Amino acid sequence: MTDAYTVLARCYDRLTADVDYGKWADYVERHFRRRKRPVRCVAELGCGTGSLTRLLAERGYQVTAVDLSPDMLAVAEQKCRGLGVLFLCQDMSRLTLLESADAVISCLDSVNYVTRPAALRRTFQRVYRALTPGGLFLFDVKTPAALEGAGGQTYLDEDEDLFCVWRGEYSPKRRVCGYGLDLFLREEDGSWSRGGEYHEEYAYTPEELEGFLRETGFTDIKVYGDKTMRAPREGAQRVFFAAGKEE
Repeated sequence: MTDAYTVLARCYDRLTADVDYGKWADYVERHFRRRKRPVRCVAELGCGTGSLTRLLAERGYQVTAVDLSPDMLAVAEQKCRGLGVLFLCQDMSRLTLLESADAVISCLDSVNYVTRPAALRRTFQRVYRALTPGGLFLFDVKTPAALEGAGGQTYLDEDEDLFCVWRGEYSPKRRVCGYGLDLFLREEDGSWSRGGEYHEEYAYTPEELEGFLRETGFTDIKVYGDKTMRAPREGAQRVFFAAGKEE
């Protein structure tokens, strides 16, 4: 297996073509509008190939986009050229912004990819420091039910130039769902190349996450269903957290 998101960066957008990034951007803005302070400067953690980044920049926000993968960032920079986005290659747990943000967001279960609770605690601390007083921290996670359900599953994505197989395996002891990926890509000369990657997501409970936020100093912590402004239903596969830094 190669390093995470090295091979995947080439075809990530094709594999996530079903993601409605406009809907994600609309939802993020609903939370921005609820704040007493206007949101102008936004930091996005785990920006990937920059699809959401671009939409927020086009809507007038000053965006700093952060990701650990240089290959994903290279795609994102091309996508956001001319929009004034600042890209930073950083581990979330070592987040260091050049200026404070009115809001920090992390979408599409990027938080689950921080597979050590101690590292996630440090991430929350870094986010708290990076926010302006009264700032917002908004993120989503896949629930334990979602990750447990992915264990033993096989997923297939394909088009004329791409064939991808995902295999999920959940470890109750580690509370981690691992995904093995086999990728076959058609090259410009018509030949096919093969690559592989391995990714892991940690099954954090909502109670744990709320505890981490509170111990960091966040207040006004609320939990929502998947892109709703209501509490999550029982058995929810994805939940959102919104937390504030005191004025």
